[in-house]
Amino acid sequence: MCGIVGYVGKQKAAPILVDGLRRLEYRGYDSAGVAIIRDQAILTRKKKGKIDEGLARLLATDGVEGTIGIGHTRWATHGPPSDENSHPHLDQSGHVAVVHNGVIENYERLKERLVQKGHIFKSSTDTEVLAHLIGDHYERIKLPGAVDGQAGPGKELDSVLPHPLAQAVMNALKEVIGAYGIGVICADFPGVIIGARRGSPLIVGVGEGENFLASDANAIASHTRQVVYLNDYDVATLTPDKLSVTRLGSDKPNNVQISQLEYSGADAERGAYPHFMLKEIFEQPRTVENALRGRIEHDQATAKFGGLNMTMAELRAVDHIVIPACGTSWHAALIGEYLFEEFAHIPTEVEYASEFRYRNAPIEKHTLVMVITQSGETADTLASLREAKRKGHKVLAICNVVGSTIAREADGGIYLHAGPEIGVASTKAFTSQVTVLTLLALLMGRIRMLAANRGMQVIHALEALPQQLDSILTQNEAIKRIALKYAAAEDFFFLGRQYNFPAALEGALKLKEISYIHAEGYPAAEMKHGPIAMIDEKTPTVVVIPSDSIYEKTFSNLQEIKARKGPIIAIATEGNERILKEVNDVIFVPETLEPLFPLLAVLPLQLLAYHIAVARGCDVDKPRNLAKSVTVE
Repeated sequence: MCGIVGYVGKQKAAPILVDGLRRLEYRGYDSAGVAIIRDQAILTRKKKGKIDEGLARLLATDGVEGTIGIGHTRWATHGPPSDENSHPHLDQSGHVAVVHNGVIENYERLKERLVQKGHIFKSSTDTEVLAHLIGDHYERIKLPGAVDGQAGPGKELDSVLPHPLAQAVMNALKEVIGAYGIGVICADFPGVIIGARRGSPLIVGVGEGENFLASDANAIASHTRQVVYLNDYDVATLTPDKLSVTRLGSDKPNNVQISQLEYSGADAERGAYPHFMLKEIFEQPRTVENALRGRIEHDQATAKFGGLNMTMAELRAVDHIVIPACGTSWHAALIGEYLFEEFAHIPTEVEYASEFRYRNAPIEKHTLVMVITQSGETADTLASLREAKRKGHKVLAICNVVGSTIAREADGGIYLHAGPEIGVASTKAFTSQVTVLTLLALLMGRIRMLAANRGMQVIHALEALPQQLDSILTQNEAIKRIALKYAAAEDFFFLGRQYNFPAALEGALKLKEISYIHAEGYPAAEMKHGPIAMIDEKTPTVVVIPSDSIYEKTFSNLQEIKARKGPIIAIATEGNERILKEVNDVIFVPETLEPLFPLLAVLPLQLLAYHIAVARGCDVDKPRNLAKSVTVE
């Protein structure tokens, strides 16, 4: 949700900023802009719409030279998408520019005070209020010799701490209520960028003779692999040669830890695929391998993890699990609920993180709270983690992004190692999450009552997954033909039972996310308790129906739909010839253990949604109104 890029160094800033913004397009946005310092003046270029159709075209005809600047992709919160509401925003003097992710909750009160002082606002955003507020504080603390360019790049850090612009930012942020990740430049300091965060991710990229600011490592991974992850209330001062980080309200620099990115900019390229989503669907055999690598103990028929930070005794003492999550991660958590209860006999509850954070839910002493997130920055999930820790509970995180806020604040956790996921609609993160949950449930089961022979069955089935996933992907063209038959439908149902009910929910979510078709997922038996009234010859139903212990029950539900002339697409186990006579279309997947079937079934569900969306002319990687990482409520 929104994106920030900043650059200070010796190269031309504009191409670096625009390239970084393009790499953040997947986060969702409706406008883009840059602010660059040239000849001790700030020049802004910003435009509503996609980067290539707006900002890039504007810069091609009205370019800006300069070696320091900030850029932003906006996802509208305060005020509709427009050129005026696009970031960066300037202060009253036009000498301070700000880009901002998050929401300033008390912006109206701040704005009223500034208007009374004579400030004139040009947009309806909360960010412009922040820019004016910072500018107002800066005017109050200007130092002789620190304006009009007399303090050159880098010199300020040696002469005065905190830097006057950093001090103005800190003074302003003390008045702010809300969440923010910001980048700030001032025409008086043509070699300084200030960054600050609270509740919205922000990182510093460390280079040689240049430094970067970004809300997401993807924006700068092609320039540097060395990054510093800022914590809440950190204020960073960047020059081409130096980085200083202080705590809001402090004048003493913190020690910073430089981390190494796990991936390079090339890993976030689309390659030969027409869309990132399709690329990431096809990456799943390898990402499942990555999730399994080094985590299986064959001789003990169990799993092992290096980052749980819990002893076997502590794990054995867990008698209840609560999993707050959002969206696709919530669906993965539902499968986790089945896994923990079957393998380890641990009662498990899955909560919407947005509800859990505000509920005063009674949680017993030996409850383990486990949060699941792809980005590690989801606001509701982060708030749930903090609420659980505040009440004294151990919190584990299953996360894909090393160094993310949730990964750093959890007591322990498991990384997915799925690589950057660029498509807004999550695919490979889901299968990696379910794989990790299966391993963790196996571990929890083996230290309780799960037999070794059952443990080995699970391990062998997990190890077979990558090859089985590869075999499903060979059906891509056949799945595309099925998708084209139903691309004109306006309603879909997705059904499954037990482990495959969450898979049905995920299939429905994928379709509605990227094709804008109304789709609902249900436990198959629930169809007759109301939704069956919607079935007709124009409403397809996708039924996940493995040859498992409740096959006949699911088959009966399928026949209820057939009797009402509803078209049926079945996701079935290879070798099930009977199903061919009962449905309109079948996608076969290899045989596996019942708990692992969702890992295979979800691939055709993803491909079905993808090809339907493409056929309808939708922007698959950047669906309307959606953002990849939801860092506001």
